Amino acid sequence: MSGATILIVDDEEPIRALVRSYLEREGFAVHEAADGSVAVTAVRELAPDVIVLDLMLPGIDGIEVCRQIRTFSDAYILMLTARTEEVDRVVGLSVGADDYLAKPFSPRELVARVRALLRRPRAIPSPAANGGQPEDSAPHLAPGLAIDVPRRTVTVDGESRNLTATEFDILSLLARDPGVVLSRQALLDAVWGADFVGDDHVVDVHVGNLRRKLGDDPDAPRFVATVRGVGYRLRGEGDGQR
Repeated sequence: MSGATILIVDDEEPIRALVRSYLEREGFAVHEAADGSVAVTAVRELAPDVIVLDLMLPGIDGIEVCRQIRTFSDAYILMLTARTEEVDRVVGLSVGADDYLAKPFSPRELVARVRALLRRPRAIPSPAANGGQPEDSAPHLAPGLAIDVPRRTVTVDGESRNLTATEFDILSLLARDPGVVLSRQALLDAVWGADFVGDDHVVDVHVGNLRRKLGDDPDAPRFVATVRGVGYRLRGEGDGQR
């Protein structure tokens, strides 16, 4: 955990300096960004482990920054805001934030939240490790979709698709039993960890990004189908249902 890279995104320099001092004291490598555009670029270049992201930013606000980051990064996002309305929390989590902290906050609490995020598992165990399907046994997936679990690669109609680690984990978990419905809570427990305390809408955000990368239409899914009120399932070979 020590040595993890943290990106602080806040337009108030005193707050960045305060948070930086506490995080560096814990042995983290800390970087800063003062606005949304710089933050998105920094995430691409630095690949941070955790992003401390202020909701109210000049130019691109924190919600849009979070939405953009979630298209290419699995970094944990701790969202900060001076507002405490429930709608802010729901919107922030619904676009992929992992945790939420209202200003004013205790720097020690922020460090504790960062450490809690870093303790969460990101990758799911291999099927063989759980007594499930061996990795060298290909599941009966919908035609055109191929998943190589050991190499963590995915192709659609022979073309490689670049998924984030979380998107791949969700897809490979669904692929263990094509046709079987997994609830949002089951996906949260397996991919984010049983101690995750955020909103289960974070699953919908990642599934939405996964579908876009697979070229999947949620209204007429070729691969990932929604089971309303329950969760998701991966369509299998010969599956004619939505």
